[in-house]
Amino acid sequence: MAAVRSSGPGAGKVFNFKLVLLGESAVGKSSLVMRFVKDQFDDFRESTIGAAFFTQSVPVDDNTTVKFEIWDTAGQERYKSLAPMYYRNAQCAVVVYDITQAASFEKAKNWVKELQRQADPDIVIALVGNKNDLASRRAVTTDESQAYANEAHLLFQEASAKTGANVNELFKSIAKKMPLESQKQGQKGLRNSSATNRPSVDLNNANTPPSGNCAC
Repeated sequence: MAAVRSSGPGAGKVFNFKLVLLGESAVGKSSLVMRFVKDQFDDFRESTIGAAFFTQSVPVDDNTTVKFEIWDTAGQERYKSLAPMYYRNAQCAVVVYDITQAASFEKAKNWVKELQRQADPDIVIALVGNKNDLASRRAVTTDESQAYANEAHLLFQEASAKTGANVNELFKSIAKKMPLESQKQGQKGLRNSSATNRPSVDLNNANTPPSGNCAC
């Protein structure tokens, strides 16, 4: 939600935005989030079931902070039908592919098309090529990805959840792209706040709401 609050007299403003991560399974969406939120990396992270919820703040300047409410969605095909629950009312999206897997780049393009058709018309979309620490195994060139991002009007960044390279820069670039001074966006965020706080879906127990930063 794009609601705005102040931390107190003379304090800066905090803008809240709903952000969703999309992409093929095993491209590293959850690893990117964990690097951003906790500065941690786990080589053996299990696949997300349904979705997981996180929050993290990014200072934009001395008086402005963006707080991301992050929905990390499962990439397996059987969960694809749940994705609209999470990108609905999102103000920003991170679409992730693995630079060593050309097929994941094609899937990322499909996610971008879906967002452009069905998500908020003003959604900010970032295309992210993860695992650039494996450049020797690269199957998708930087130039190819950049050209596509330019054509589709996307932010673009290559990053590595494993090393942390460009992860914070990615989310800060998204924060700077958000309409922080738009009253229209603020009002929309307030209207949609209840949708943003919808419980996560746990396919093993649909009655269990998310708790903290667990993978539900």
